Amino acid sequence: MPRPLFECVPNYSEGRRPEVIEAIVAPFRGRAGVHLLDHRADPDHNRLVVSLVGEPDALQESLLESARAAIAAIDLRAHTGAHPRIGAVDVVPFVPLMGAAMPDCVSLAREFGRRFNRETGVPVYFYEEAALRPERRRLEVVRKGQFEALRTGIERPERQPDVGQARLHPSAGATAIGARPFLIAFNINLGSRDLAIAREIARSIRESSGGMPCVKAVAVDLAARGLVQVSINITDMQKAPLYTVLERVREEARRRGIEVVETEIYGMVPAAALIDSAARSLQLAGFDPAQVLELRLLDLAGQEGS
Repeated sequence: MPRPLFECVPNYSEGRRPEVIEAIVAPFRGRAGVHLLDHRADPDHNRLVVSLVGEPDALQESLLESARAAIAAIDLRAHTGAHPRIGAVDVVPFVPLMGAAMPDCVSLAREFGRRFNRETGVPVYFYEEAALRPERRRLEVVRKGQFEALRTGIERPERQPDVGQARLHPSAGATAIGARPFLIAFNINLGSRDLAIAREIARSIRESSGGMPCVKAVAVDLAARGLVQVSINITDMQKAPLYTVLERVREEARRRGIEVVETEIYGMVPAAALIDSAARSLQLAGFDPAQVLELRLLDLAGQEGS
């Protein structure tokens, strides 16, 4: 019987040094039981996002090896970047795939979190479905104030870690480890240098401020590109399709006299999310995803294999 498969999307606080990025990613290459699907780094965010799929044991081993490389090379006391962070290995979310359910993911996240702390000394916070405290389900709560605030506040009862002592690793900070459904990281870049406008738009669309359901959003200054960005996480693509989110941001931007320059998808994305948006943009009537040749061939190959 095949072992269950999980996706894992570790995020590291490094997006500028190619040699460090390669050292972090190298443990995922050519390893039995783990497949490196995608990795990309952004110098403005100063962040590396890696997409993996694999079996539980192999994922844990490769993640720990990668974490050691990150912890050895990243010092948050000297780190700057637009993306919020509390750790060199900032977040490690697990997502259930074939043969796995969310309770399996929760068990894997908690098992890995305990081992991660034991082998690295980095304190761990559990979030989303793996959270041990209801108020820590939302990652933004765990990461409030970032590394700098956590350095002075970690001893307070409400900020103490779930695993490990109530003190940060001096250079590597803390790590948030979670279990969650599939998430789409969708960035929308605006033709402006005005970060205040991007903040207004992010506030207007994110669920926590009364905006769109299943949408998280922050503003980012893309200094190297002369743009500002609305960086978005979509936690349910059925309730917040890509095209709906983009249309809302375009509307908010035009109200302020600016335009959307481009969009980015960070990491992996389900085909359905892109197909739905393409069908909407092309105004296709009665379109069926089974009309997509490659998807139909994959379906046929799966039927023959079974």
